[in-house]
Amino acid sequence: MRKKFSASLFALSFMLTSSLTAVAQDAKYSNKNALPEIGVVASDAISLDKEMIVGDAVMRQMRGQSPVISDPVLDEYLQDLGNRLVVHADNAKFPFEFFWVNNDAINAFAFFGGHIGVHTGLMRRAENESELASVLAHEISHVTQRHIARRMQAQQRSSPLALASLIGGVLIAMANPEAGIAAMQAGSAASAQLQIDYTRTNEQEADRIGISMLARAGFDPTAAASFFSTMAEEYRMVSRPPARLLTHPLTETRIADARSRAGDYPRRYLPINKQFELAKARIKARYSFKADYAVEYFEAAVQQNVQRSKEASLYGLALAYMREEQTEKAKNIMDELIAGDSNNLFYLDALTDIYISLGEPLKAVELLSPHVTHNPRNQVLALNQANAYISAQKYDDAISLLKDFLLVKKDYQIAHQLMSEAYQKSKRFSQMHQSKAEVYALYGAYNRAVDELQYAYNFAGEDHLEKQRIRARIKQFRDQEERLERL
Repeated sequence: MRKKFSASLFALSFMLTSSLTAVAQDAKYSNKNALPEIGVVASDAISLDKEMIVGDAVMRQMRGQSPVISDPVLDEYLQDLGNRLVVHADNAKFPFEFFWVNNDAINAFAFFGGHIGVHTGLMRRAENESELASVLAHEISHVTQRHIARRMQAQQRSSPLALASLIGGVLIAMANPEAGIAAMQAGSAASAQLQIDYTRTNEQEADRIGISMLARAGFDPTAAASFFSTMAEEYRMVSRPPARLLTHPLTETRIADARSRAGDYPRRYLPINKQFELAKARIKARYSFKADYAVEYFEAAVQQNVQRSKEASLYGLALAYMREEQTEKAKNIMDELIAGDSNNLFYLDALTDIYISLGEPLKAVELLSPHVTHNPRNQVLALNQANAYISAQKYDDAISLLKDFLLVKKDYQIAHQLMSEAYQKSKRFSQMHQSKAEVYALYGAYNRAVDELQYAYNFAGEDHLEKQRIRARIKQFRDQEERLERL
């Protein structure tokens, strides 16, 4: 589901990547004093409306060209954590979308429209939820202060033609820093990359606002400085630091400043957060470790009580067993865990997969039904229930549930993929192709999406209302592509 994008869309991608990608080094800027004052909205660079349009376009491209994770459980956790911070942010003009990138680099990045990506490697390195939240708060601050737009404004005044020279590598760098740097250095404009990073002033502002946001949201305000210190110490003697340190150099002054700012707020000694530990275990078991090593790692963790949360170690072990197709072992663990926490979404998700793997999807339906009744639009519950319905050949139930879910989460690709599967297995081919078109559109592959809709049109037969809907959707996709070209 990939598409070769035009240079114009790559250019848009470039303009809204943040300095948290590994595409720039820290540098002094000759035009530093020409930037707007702190907090000024760079409306002459790009309007908020355009920011949202371009942000949506780049998010679609990210899905198609980088290892963005579609995992309802992890998505639910990250979005919930991010929302707890956003409600305490000033100047939040639109809903934020937080997503995971399956990359072991210690990195995060932000771009227009409130999109914030977090690498799995950063999650693995964070010691507690407050440290993870400190990174999100920093990224939220970059967006709310419109640092990207302000940097665009300064760049347009100085050397607008330099933008095109970095197009090829920037988007790659968002998900794969090493590949992105190599791609840019292959071009003739590698020397220009120093001109696209944020100024130190922007970084200081994001630190200041982020720590304040962290404290107001109930997290430990010292977490930013502790995360800075841990990373700086770990990579002090490394010749090639991780992406985040390339774009956010951790000088002693910056660390000291973060400690000083945290001192303005009461320190919070928070208990171990179970959801954080479960999310961290899930990332290790499913994304970071190879299957056989994951089993060894979590077996040792359970025996030695290595992790601070034994439940998280057991959960990670169950997921590792599932990858190794030791399903009965996984089920024994999950039966024990869910007996003590029957509403836990991590556990409900794992047991659903286990029941489906064992050929007992109706047990998953029975397990989830009371939860779905109370919260039908929760992504973990709805998508797991839909998957169980499809496995149990209850296609109408799956389609009904997914239609309801997509009313509030119209851009969730797993929902469209499940919908397409349900239509295919129930031999409703016009609807199947329409669902596939929505998946392609989420990747920005509008030509492929239109192709699917044309297939759908051919299957619509004499249903003139259906044909009219399909024609209207084709026009919408073509209009979206044209709108991007006009930006």
